[in-house]
Amino acid sequence: MPEIKKEHPAEKTVLHPRNKHRERYDFSLLVKACPELAKYVKLNPYGDESIDFANPKAVKWLNKALIKQYYSLEYWDVPSGYLCPPIPGRADYIHHIAELLGKSNNGKIPTGYKVKCMDIGVGASCIYPVVGNKEYGWSFVGTDIDKQALESARKIIHYNAFLKRNVELRFQENPNDIFHGVMERNEPIDIAICNPPFHASLEEAQKGTLRKLSSLNHKKVTTPVLNFGGQSNELWCEGGEERFIRNMIRQSKQFSTNCFWFSTLIAKQVHVAPLLEALKTAGAVDVKTIQMGQGTKISRIVAWTFLTPTQQKKWLETRWNVL
Repeated sequence: MPEIKKEHPAEKTVLHPRNKHRERYDFSLLVKACPELAKYVKLNPYGDESIDFANPKAVKWLNKALIKQYYSLEYWDVPSGYLCPPIPGRADYIHHIAELLGKSNNGKIPTGYKVKCMDIGVGASCIYPVVGNKEYGWSFVGTDIDKQALESARKIIHYNAFLKRNVELRFQENPNDIFHGVMERNEPIDIAICNPPFHASLEEAQKGTLRKLSSLNHKKVTTPVLNFGGQSNELWCEGGEERFIRNMIRQSKQFSTNCFWFSTLIAKQVHVAPLLEALKTAGAVDVKTIQMGQGTKISRIVAWTFLTPTQQKKWLETRWNVL
């Protein structure tokens, strides 16, 4: 017998209004798109169809179904052990930055392949280029320090013709560099996005995983199994997300005139104030903090530009308003 039925809202109202994943998962539709998902779909204690989100295989097949159903990919996969990102949250980032560009463009979101987005740490899943191109037609430059991740992304691009025309991948040889070596000095980039590794050590990453798995299983879990996967460089770096973003801010200043907006996710609220202070010190002309929510988890995007109002006006006239 199922437990007393929980009342669920028809929509996940914390997600962006244009996010295709606001409604509860329609597993009959997803299984039709990806029949392999069927064996992972079970009734939860409340009598609803769901999957075990603590099971990496179930999560991966759910992602495959979502991507096939909503983004029309013929092929999508990630190598074992690599990050298999939650699609709704990744889509939210794209929609929020689209809105940011629109607010900079007199309320009209710039669309089409001439709008170029740089994805710092594109990863094996290539998810931001997939969503950004399908939703807004943007072209992408995806960078990464991991050759195997880039090979996986390259395979996704190869087997999906619409991505071939719109996504370029670049290997970042120096893991201490973010823009040097991958952003050309005379290359206009409309928006740079980044989902930085937010843990400061492997131990911290494992503790975070155990907390998440314990919550999903409603009991204490002592063995870390990454339900969404993730290589070390995807999950942690020395100094954690604060040091990574400080480095990103410092380097972005050196590319101040060939990128309109720089942006990054910030997972930990405690890092927001010191990073905003770092942006002030760096001389950012405008800084935006955009709140995001996925279930009970709160995150945020911080975006900044070094372009003066006059330079911004010229950018609109020469790039977005001639698209």
